[in-house]
Amino acid sequence: MTSRPPYLVERGPGYLEYQLPISVKLVVDHLGRVPLLRNERSEWELPGGKLEAGETPEDGVCREVAEELGLTITAVDIVDSWVYEITPVRHVFIVSFGTVYTGTEQLTYSAEHKELGVFGYDEIAGLRMPQQYKTTIERWRRRTGR
Repeated sequence: MTSRPPYLVERGPGYLEYQLPISVKLVVDHLGRVPLLRNERSEWELPGGKLEAGETPEDGVCREVAEELGLTITAVDIVDSWVYEITPVRHVFIVSFGTVYTGTEQLTYSAEHKELGVFGYDEIAGLRMPQQYKTTIERWRRRTGR
């Protein structure tokens, strides 16, 4: 038996299909700053998570941000999408959105993450996080004129 990456699923003899979990992420402009969460790899990341079956990406990212930051989000705009190689055998398809938060809820974070940080846009480049997250945040910054 041949070992193959978990993102390749055999659909028939000799036919492999490339499959990736889908993760939705959100750049939240919160009073001109960006809340980020520290993950188990000690990297900063955007709030969000896996899309659930039957859920639209927009609904999924709003649900995830409510769970992870305690914020009610009702409108998001797509920013970009990309494949994140977490490890050589673990990949995730990322769909990133952006929003400007105008509510009054306080930021919180769940036990799912180690820490909540809130950063100015100019601080993002110096953080330990995947470059594509930095690119997504910068794209949202340019789009909103922040």
